[in-house]
Amino acid sequence: MVVIRLARGGSKKRPFYNIVVANSRQRRDGRFIEKVGFYNPVASGAAESLRVAIDRVSYWVGVGAQLSPTVERLVTEAKKAAV
Repeated sequence: MVVIRLARGGSKKRPFYNIVVANSRQRRDGRFIEKVGFYNPVASGAAESLRVAIDRVSYWVGVGAQLSPTVERLVTEAKKAAV
């Protein structure tokens, strides 16, 4: 099954997440099919904290990919900010 989920990056105590499309059997930070955005929970100042390619997420959901609960929340937040 294909899932859209977060892959963790960044250093200790400074998380950074890529929003990726991956096979559900791959490791969390392992191989992925496509990167569709990022989420930086510790962004400060003028730094961008969330970027999502809504069109690519819509495509993957259309062909059967499942969103993780956290990514689903982030995508709805990004859609709300885009309006």
